[in-house]
Amino acid sequence: MDFEFTLSEMLEMENMFKELEEGPLAPQFCEKLASSFSLAPSRAGKQAITPRQVKSWFQDRLKKSRPRVASSNMALKLFADLSDASASFGATESSQKLKGNASDLSELIFEALSSKDNAWYDVASFLNYRVVCSGELEVRVRFAGFRNTDDEWVNVRRAVRERSIPLESSECQRVKVGDLVLCFQEREERAVYCDAHIVEINRKLHDTNGCRCTFVVRYDHDDFEVIMCVCLPACVTDVLEFHVFTHPLLSWPWRSYKTDV
Repeated sequence: MDFEFTLSEMLEMENMFKELEEGPLAPQFCEKLASSFSLAPSRAGKQAITPRQVKSWFQDRLKKSRPRVASSNMALKLFADLSDASASFGATESSQKLKGNASDLSELIFEALSSKDNAWYDVASFLNYRVVCSGELEVRVRFAGFRNTDDEWVNVRRAVRERSIPLESSECQRVKVGDLVLCFQEREERAVYCDAHIVEINRKLHDTNGCRCTFVVRYDHDDFEVIMCVCLPACVTDVLEFHVFTHPLLSWPWRSYKTDV
């Protein structure tokens, strides 16, 4: 099996690379860094790192830096600033420095889009990253509850975002026509969560059981429409997740019904 640095190790070396002056690397530098990585808790049970591997990474990085340094810096910034996605994804200055570090990223919770079924899943860990020829950043993710055979490379700009947080049913007035939402969808093999947009809202007065409004949503990947309504306590087995991706990130439980559209 080919050796790979972890994402946190590569981010740390990327920060160090920006501070290094051109010239040969001191052997003590490579030895100290290799030892630090090998003894880190995140590498428990994994292959130890050698000074030669550290030296090779910096040499390869130096070769790639001249033609692609701007796009690489920008791609790394996009990943580090995922907690402020709308701002960092719209940025245009490629000279900005990487903000934060790997420990900052570990405190955030993300979800990623699988290219296999167009569904979003919680991210258990970021394993590695790479900058593709277009200059965009991709990360290799392990989805929560899945094995390493299901790991995927995903585009940071289009397929990684912070996981949503619950919205109380009493706050349904925040949902507007045109909002991007993440809706539960039942399929033959399993139930998944997919992007959709609100296309119609039928608002009703709430009662003692909660929200009675209904929402028509259209899934982005297949244009299929369903009617979503808030579940009553008696329908606990039918509770589905519904996430609204306008700031702040929101969600609440729903039950879905197929339409005749």
